[in-house]
Amino acid sequence: MSKKILALALCLLLAATCFAGCGDGSSSQDGGSSSQGGAASEASQAQGDASAAEGAIKIGGTGPLTGGAAIYGNAAKNGAQIAVDEINALGGLQFELRYEDDVHDPEKAVTAYNTLKDWGMQVFLGSVTSKPAVATSTEANSDHIFFLTPSASSTDVLGGVENPLTETVEIERKDNIFQMCFVDPNQGSASAQYIYDQKLGEKVAVIYKNDDVYSTGIYNSFAAKAQELEIEIVSTTTFTDDTSTDFSVQIADAKDNGADLVFLPMYYEAASMILIQADSVGYKPQWFGVDGMDGILTLDGFDTALAEGVMLLTPFNADSDDEATSKFVSTYKEQFGDVPNQFAADSYDCVWSIYNALKDEEVASDISASDLCDKLIAKFTSSDFSYDGLTGENMTWDETGAVSKSPKGMVIKEGAYVGMD
Repeated sequence: MSKKILALALCLLLAATCFAGCGDGSSSQDGGSSSQGGAASEASQAQGDASAAEGAIKIGGTGPLTGGAAIYGNAAKNGAQIAVDEINALGGLQFELRYEDDVHDPEKAVTAYNTLKDWGMQVFLGSVTSKPAVATSTEANSDHIFFLTPSASSTDVLGGVENPLTETVEIERKDNIFQMCFVDPNQGSASAQYIYDQKLGEKVAVIYKNDDVYSTGIYNSFAAKAQELEIEIVSTTTFTDDTSTDFSVQIADAKDNGADLVFLPMYYEAASMILIQADSVGYKPQWFGVDGMDGILTLDGFDTALAEGVMLLTPFNADSDDEATSKFVSTYKEQFGDVPNQFAADSYDCVWSIYNALKDEEVASDISASDLCDKLIAKFTSSDFSYDGLTGENMTWDETGAVSKSPKGMVIKEGAYVGMD
């Protein structure tokens, strides 16, 4: 018996040592994680659950915390955690944050959503990427849980948004679903307008991913706006998940048709392959991307010199010297050892906007998710509610759930984003 007691004591001592080690390298509040995901995310999540604020509103989210898109999910989780820490330090209204890994997969995202619902989630930050968010927004709409995604930009997430090419509303509006990021039509049309206004290219090529709602949504609105502005699109080519490693055909088509600017409405992994392969054949057009390319400078093994001069529209610049951004970037670097991207900033703004919507309301921690959803819908769609955050000033939301804010033109110079405006 004494040996069993001794063994148990040693196990408890070892467990205590492990938890102490987790606390040294991550946020002291719930949900803090390493930006690399994996074991560090799991350890910090365990610590977060143990240190959650008493009597707090439970906020959940799903995102790719592991796998190829983990840079997005962990950035969103980390940005949200910083906001929760700051809010809880104020006293009064308290939040508890929990993220579940959806591996950028719709089915896994629904499973993760149900786990959060069983946990008692009262507000949902949605899913980080568009395909999973389309699935979880349907679940949250059915359950009447308020949904504010930081970065899932497809109009299919919201529903009830007009397709700019067909001029039809194809999906019924989900009235409790909102976005902090630009919706895809806004990104596409804003990119076309920016290229036109700045006279960045006379002949434009487009390469987009035709099995991805994010990429196709941006392309559709870009093409519609380009036609309106009489921008000459000389090459339009596509790829899929199965063909996302060889872009020789797409690059050759753009080059042979004399494109001096190539628009890339896609995430940074595919964009990095295009830049590498275009360089190998001596094709050096102007490259113009969207917010999904934020992360290309931190991609393992990628020569950032190949991204020199790449332009994109994004709502956030980590190099900005305004006080709020500087503080956020400093805190993020201290806690997670990395520079925050737009996904982190949008997620931070999600949590703070929810707090601003509720801070003057009488909200008990045991309020039902449905009743809280009603309060937040009313506030977010009110004409007298706006939010100043890292990714925009005087942000507002209309009845479609889309945010109104202005994008910033950025260009990559010497491995950093620099404002073009």
